[in-house]
Amino acid sequence: MTKKYFGTDGIRGKVGVPPITPDFLLKLGWAAGQVFADGGHNFVLVGKDTRISGYMFESALEAGLTAAGVGTRLLGPMPTPAIAYLTRTLHAKAGIVISASHNPYYDNGIKFFSSQGTKLSDEIERKIEMYLDLPISTVESSKLGKAKRVVDAAGRYIEFCKASVPSGLDFEGMKIVVDCANGATYQIAPHVFEELGAQVITIGVEPNGLNINEGYGATQPEKLVQTVLANQADLGVALDGDGDRVIMVDHKGEVVDGDELIYIIAKSRLRTGTLTGPIVGTLMTNLGMEHALKTLNVPLLRANVGDRYVIEMLAEHKGMLGGENSGHIICLDKTTTGDGIIAALQVIAEIQYTGQTLHELKSGMQKYPQVLINLKTAHKIDLNHEGIQRAVRAVELGLGNEGRVLLRASGTEPLIRIMVEGCDQENVDKYANELADNVKQAIDT
Repeated sequence: MTKKYFGTDGIRGKVGVPPITPDFLLKLGWAAGQVFADGGHNFVLVGKDTRISGYMFESALEAGLTAAGVGTRLLGPMPTPAIAYLTRTLHAKAGIVISASHNPYYDNGIKFFSSQGTKLSDEIERKIEMYLDLPISTVESSKLGKAKRVVDAAGRYIEFCKASVPSGLDFEGMKIVVDCANGATYQIAPHVFEELGAQVITIGVEPNGLNINEGYGATQPEKLVQTVLANQADLGVALDGDGDRVIMVDHKGEVVDGDELIYIIAKSRLRTGTLTGPIVGTLMTNLGMEHALKTLNVPLLRANVGDRYVIEMLAEHKGMLGGENSGHIICLDKTTTGDGIIAALQVIAEIQYTGQTLHELKSGMQKYPQVLINLKTAHKIDLNHEGIQRAVRAVELGLGNEGRVLLRASGTEPLIRIMVEGCDQENVDKYANELADNVKQAIDT
């Protein structure tokens, strides 16, 4: 059965436009309550990022859960991976995240975690959707859920993050710039790095409800580059609005993306003899990473784009490390989901252990030039359209065996993502622009 509301990463859209409305969130809270209630002592964690609509949706979810007889534990602004961790360790029935991740403030969304801190199965998501089609009913008053605020949530997660670094290893002597994207990590990430001994310079730590991801964070690292260079810092860490992505910047001001970070962590795990299974990337993973891992005799598997597919493939092949070039990095030996802070800590720990700089550690992997063009669409497009496929074949013929083309529809926005990769930057630019023009022409005709 096709899901009506849940996409690749929960439910997401523009605030005020169905389904991202208060009445729908009230119903969603109730529907989730029907699925997670077990007739006994039970509660669900609810956390959010810093966008202004989070207050409204937090109240709506709480009301729906309460009507279903399920308690609510409110976490306030909290990174998505922290909610996964706390759901597991506080023995909640589920965790709910109110966030649109790297999207602008006027978008919002809902993500769920199971009691084990993992993404929900398709079966559970379909069950929630089944209840969304039913009228709301309220339990008898003595069985209504109760809401409480979890006062030590941040401290618990900070300690968990610090524990992901080998004991006895600290970041003394390091100067690190931390960009929190004016998002959910603003109260947490600086403390983690400071308490491990680093000198921390912060940017993007003044959220006002409207500035999340605006000019800061993992999707816009320009200010981080400037701040690292201006302060002669050892490196910079850029998180996204909900803290499940990380991009880093080395001391020369060069951006280090998710593929390069995964490569560094993979070499670290090889050094310690703890790497198990293959590395799992996605269809977007750079060919350079595949070739670099091959020299280490480490296989790379490619999942569909989306961290849930990476996690599923890791579980299927008994792997422990994977992610996306966008900065979703999953270290299953440390936690259950993508976690920007945890991933950054693994990289910095390797820097401290080896005595090499971030720039030196990434140098073992040479990225192929890769151009990504996002083409906005007014409606859903069939990528098997003959005109689109003809344009793709023409580019593939031009690239030969030294490159590849990928077209995919975004799971969260009305976009077609066009990726062209090859050995020569000039050719890649030319082919990507030609392909975008031809795809646009095919859409418009």
